Amino acid sequence: MAKGPVDRRKPYVRIADDLRRDIASGVYPVGETLPPGARLADQYGVSGMTVSNAIAVLREEGLVTTRQGARGATVIATPETQEAGEAPPERSEEFSLLFAQLQDMRSHLRRLSARLDDLDERTKDL
Repeated sequence: MAKGPVDRRKPYVRIADDLRRDIASGVYPVGETLPPGARLADQYGVSGMTVSNAIAVLREEGLVTTRQGARGATVIATPETQEAGEAPPERSEEFSLLFAQLQDMRSHLRRLSARLDDLDERTKDL
């Protein structure tokens, strides 16, 4: 029984490549947050440190930004814009603060939406 080619890349490189491809294809558009590290670790069957290394690669490439306490990295550019030689735009302190607040609101809305979906599911037969 023949198996497909073995992927000899380091796991963090493979994960970074997959995420980069997802960012380029629009699965994670600019402004969207990548899944939390724990979810990616489960998905790929790797440790959290391996996922952190993959995110660090994307951060060094200027594709994502991370923030202490945030759940997941936020996409700030696509590979196409980086390949075109565009430097990542400089962000003012005010922009960074507003962007962080926006991300917090999005996270809160996602949690509320999940709670509403749960309530709808539990009360649909009443």
